[in-house]
Order: sequence, then C-alpha cells, then structure tokens
Amino acid sequence: MLSDVERREIEAELGHYARKRAVAPEALMIVQQHRGWVDDEGVLDVAAFLEMTPDEVDAVATFYNMIFREPVGRHVICLCDSVSCWIMGYENLAEYLSRKLGIGLGETTVDERFTLLPVCCLGACDLAPVMKIDGDLHGNLTPEKIDEILERYK
Repeated sequence: MLSDVERREIEAELGHYARKRAVAPEALMIVQQHRGWVDDEGVLDVAAFLEMTPDEVDAVATFYNMIFREPVGRHVICLCDSVSCWIMGYENLAEYLSRKLGIGLGETTVDERFTLLPVCCLGACDLAPVMKIDGDLHGNLTPEKIDEILERYK
C-alpha cells in the first residue's frame, strides 16, 4: 500500500496530466525515491492507485532505465558510454571504476554503497567523459578525479 507521503506526492502530479495513467513514470519514481527501488509490491501499489493493471505499470517501469526493479546501492553511479565519452576514455574509466569498487557494470558493492550502471547518454558531451551519482553530474573525469568524487559519497 502506498504511504500517505507517496500518495500525496503522486496526487500532486495528477494535475499536470489529462489522464491519470500518464502519471505512471512519476509515480514509480516517487515510490523509488521513498523505497530505494520499485519491487513487485510497489508496482501493485501504483497500479491500484492509477487504475492500471500491474502488467501495464511493469511495462512502464521496465521501459525507463532509471526506474530500478532490483535493489541498488545507496549511491547509483551512471557512467555515460555515449560516443563522446567513449572517445574521451570511457573504457579506461569503466575498467578503473570496476577495479576500484570491486564490481562489474550492473553490480552493487558488497557494502551496498555503490551500484555502477552504464547509461547511453547523459547529455553533457562538452564535459566528456561524464558520470552522474545520485543526480549530481561530474565531468572531465580522470581516475584521480573519480577517487576525489567517490570520497564525497559515504
């Protein structure tokens, strides 16, 4: 069941759309913000509230790559693997992050501190290579800069 806070936040979004079901992506993000990820119960809760089937809501959830259907770490690192970032050193940085964190792409550290995800574009080609952590954009990455940035996310 949606919490009172989740319900209020979803209701606040309803006024922005002509149809209730159009709120599904935002509703799922609200649930994720409060629960850390969207489990099957979260899908059922959103479906009931928006008068949709669970399959319809799950289709929305699995379409958007920033809606997490599996548990993630406290901090999600989205490493851009677009052409610009690739040219500017994505492969070396992905390798560096994997070694440093002891995980591969799509995995979460043992201490559940970080999840490392590749994303197709962060829209900051002028700062390539880039990554986002919890919505904070970091550009012009080097291994040294990555070390410094990761220290901020305890």
